[in-house]
Amino acid sequence: MTDLPTHGRFEGRAHLLPVRVYYEDTDFTGVVYHANYVRYFERGRSDFLRAVGIGHAELLEGDSPLAFVVSRMELAFVKPARIDDALVVRTLYEAVRGPRLIIRQAIERGGEVLTRAEVEAVCIHLDGRPRRPSAALVEKVKPWLDPSQA
Repeated sequence: MTDLPTHGRFEGRAHLLPVRVYYEDTDFTGVVYHANYVRYFERGRSDFLRAVGIGHAELLEGDSPLAFVVSRMELAFVKPARIDDALVVRTLYEAVRGPRLIIRQAIERGGEVLTRAEVEAVCIHLDGRPRRPSAALVEKVKPWLDPSQA
């Protein structure tokens, strides 16, 4: 065992990140507050990138620094997550189209989908202008993309 936090694991193309629901994640009824699902999805996307060798800090420190912004997110709340639940954030990077990354995500409990997200993230220069991701970034993500989207 290690004291380092996990960055999850892959199952086929899907990245799986375990997440526990804590008291701070819930409303007064013990149900996860809706905005916290967005936080779980962000962790899933970030840890996917970390798992394939892309760290946000190194993206900022490179010769041509870049970052990501979410330009579109569509959420579907199917069932509630509750305090102490063990959840899995399932993340699939579907395609890279110009500066955009298309990502499909789900939060599951025991294999049952609780929440789904369709996400469009845009790669940007640090001044906020869109830019294409670096060739190195695309190469690291490419094996995980949906081959039918290429």
